[in-house]
Amino acid sequence: MSDPVSLLQELIRCPSVTPQDAGAQDVLKARLKKLGFEIFDLPYGEGQDRILNFFARYGTGHPHFCFAGHTDVVPAGKSNWDNDPFSAEIIDDIIYGRGACDMKGGIAAFISAVEDFLSKQNNFSGSLSFLITGDEEGPGINGTVKVLEWMQTHHHIPDFCLVGEPTSAQILGDVIKIGRRGSLNAVIEVEGTQGHVAYPHLADNPIHKLMMILTSLTQPVLDNGNEWFQPSSVQVTSIDVGNVVTNLIPATATARINIRFNNLHTGTALKGWIATQCHRVAEHCKIDVAISGEAFFTDPGKEVSALCEAIHKVNQVKPRLDTGGGTSDARFISQYCAVAEFGLVGQTMHKVNEAVSIQDLKQLSMIYLSVIDILFNK
Repeated sequence: MSDPVSLLQELIRCPSVTPQDAGAQDVLKARLKKLGFEIFDLPYGEGQDRILNFFARYGTGHPHFCFAGHTDVVPAGKSNWDNDPFSAEIIDDIIYGRGACDMKGGIAAFISAVEDFLSKQNNFSGSLSFLITGDEEGPGINGTVKVLEWMQTHHHIPDFCLVGEPTSAQILGDVIKIGRRGSLNAVIEVEGTQGHVAYPHLADNPIHKLMMILTSLTQPVLDNGNEWFQPSSVQVTSIDVGNVVTNLIPATATARINIRFNNLHTGTALKGWIATQCHRVAEHCKIDVAISGEAFFTDPGKEVSALCEAIHKVNQVKPRLDTGGGTSDARFISQYCAVAEFGLVGQTMHKVNEAVSIQDLKQLSMIYLSVIDILFNK
């Protein structure tokens, strides 16, 4: 088999902290060009917001199977690592470095799998492609969203997309993500009238109204969940007044909330519900809502079945189909085609001494190779 270890080390040694690329995508493109992939460079944004992305495709037919991933990583942080976070040291068959599992390891494993697959093909009639972005860990504005728009315009939307996020929880292969909850953030600012606490009748305390609003948002049961999703949840994440004294009724009070919602809701509907609850209590309030992503669900079909089969074939694990956790770029891809997420064990992602075992990395490459083989040759 093609060895993903050296490729992962090369990628880790590119300190591609969002929005920097540091040569990481050039490493991938050089590898894919040798295989005969057509490369499309797709940078978006200007100045400090400029993000490097690319799309690469081999073949023109169907089925069209796409792998999506990101080369950007979060900062190493101020805590001390045992080794340089961008040195990709191997100690006791474990590779250490920022991005080892999230998600340069997944990219290295998939490219290694594609190299092996194409080396054995004489008459390949389908398509394999890569959607690689440098903006997954950042604001997500100039990355996957815009690449997908380009792909649609140029007729490159795949039949199925696999995102290589580190979905495994305890052991490689135990979890496949076939959906994600949506995420909504809201800032609620209630206006009042400032005054002395000894003369409350001359003031209008916005904190009291804000507390009533938050109760009206957090008390109701939004839903009881369904077969694939847990119940939606409203969480208060901050209450701010900025008052440094005890004898002053403030003029304004602000709260922040987050709602992780399942596919029984839409962001737009929840936005309207928040506004209704707020204005029932306080006529004068400002509401700023940002929808990070809608809930999505991929009905388990032949591609997900092939992925389950490949996992069991390689390491005898029966994966659990899951929709929990945070968000990923799959939320954008789901608007265009069926999508699932599967990758390494994510216990060290974003942490000090992020790492992946060489055994897991090689097994992941074998799983990816197996699923490609099943989808194109069965």
